[in-house]
Amino acid sequence: MKLDYSEPNIYTGGVDINSWSKLSKEDKKEALSKSWYVYYSFRDPKTGKLKRQTNIKAGANQFKTKRERYSFLRTMREALSKLLELGFNPYKDNSDLEAKLFSDQENTAETQPKPKQQPKPPQPIPAHQSEPSPVPVEPEEDIMSIDEAFKFGLSMKEHMMNKNSYVQYKSRIGLFEKWLREEELFDKPITSITKKTVNQYLNTIVKKTSARNRNNSRTDIASLFQLLEENEIVTSNFVQSIAKLKTVPKRNKTYTPDQEKKINTHLEKHDPTLHLFIKFISLNFLRPIEVCRLKIRDVDLKDKKLYVKAKNQPVKIKIIPDILIKDIPDLSKLPGDALLFGRFGIGEAWSASETNRRNEFSKRFKEVKDHFGLGEDFGLYSFRHTFITKLYRKLREKSSPNETKSKLMLITGHSTMDALEKYLRDIDAELPEDYSHLFK
Repeated sequence: MKLDYSEPNIYTGGVDINSWSKLSKEDKKEALSKSWYVYYSFRDPKTGKLKRQTNIKAGANQFKTKRERYSFLRTMREALSKLLELGFNPYKDNSDLEAKLFSDQENTAETQPKPKQQPKPPQPIPAHQSEPSPVPVEPEEDIMSIDEAFKFGLSMKEHMMNKNSYVQYKSRIGLFEKWLREEELFDKPITSITKKTVNQYLNTIVKKTSARNRNNSRTDIASLFQLLEENEIVTSNFVQSIAKLKTVPKRNKTYTPDQEKKINTHLEKHDPTLHLFIKFISLNFLRPIEVCRLKIRDVDLKDKKLYVKAKNQPVKIKIIPDILIKDIPDLSKLPGDALLFGRFGIGEAWSASETNRRNEFSKRFKEVKDHFGLGEDFGLYSFRHTFITKLYRKLREKSSPNETKSKLMLITGHSTMDALEKYLRDIDAELPEDYSHLFK
């Protein structure tokens, strides 16, 4: 049987009361400036869902120290817990419960010595009474269920993210939802999800897949809870405090001159369209998915300009080098909305998503890799690494490292020098000269 109520809790100004001694004076002062109260939820007889009830302050905020205020509210919480156990229901007439409680108190008073003076604990106000409550109250507030909160978050993110990112995001949140259902935690309010809950789920991902996948899931769940916090559905985004695990990034290897020559010869004969696709990666330093986004109208052969929808900005303009222009066929008679690289040729309509189009070209290139016995460390992205390395080393022959990077940054399209330097380190573009003479 499901309980008709949640255990009462104490709101302490948005801070962890157990870490009070570690807080700064400013944090303590700010926490005490807020209203503290006891809160709980009770199952609404109409909807069958737990509904947040009126916050109970009972004058607790008249106390100016943490010790006094928390002690007072703790007493309130214990009293409310006892009342709920005895059957208190804010949606019903509690006259019988009142009569029983007062009768018990009178019987106890007759059999025990009368105490000198004891403060009377505040009593919850029965729902049937119409007299004004002496307790300061706040408007009733519904606590969203996990289902409602997830649906709200996904509907908002759908309008905030691009299509490809949203598909991955929705998939990861969906896997978290599936796990919550399997653990019988889904049919609860969103506030029932704790840091421990999320950590338990992330641990299952590490065991099944990898630390990288676990970190990606953590990022997406944190993004969801940040949205819920900003919309005041949860009080804080505790997922951000969960640390990321250290991962070893995987990257594509660069091709040797011999491998590059053999692949080019093979593609010229067996798949010219894929060959041109790879030239856009190699000579214009585009990512495979960026090539998949190109339409006929994005290629201006007259002005030698390429308009690319990039990863880090809506549209960026790149020049088309002469070495590539000579390989691009006449596009003037093709419709501007057509994709530059269709499924079977240049300038075709293709209704598949960007990701699926990229995957299609990756599958076609896998046949080439299998033909030459290349492993999973090689891919379409390897051509970008290979040609940036070649260009860097050629520029480096006549320029200093800083001059080389400045020139290279304009060509590759990296947004910052730090990003370019990290990329060059990852692909081992800079290698030392032979140092054999140092050992003589």
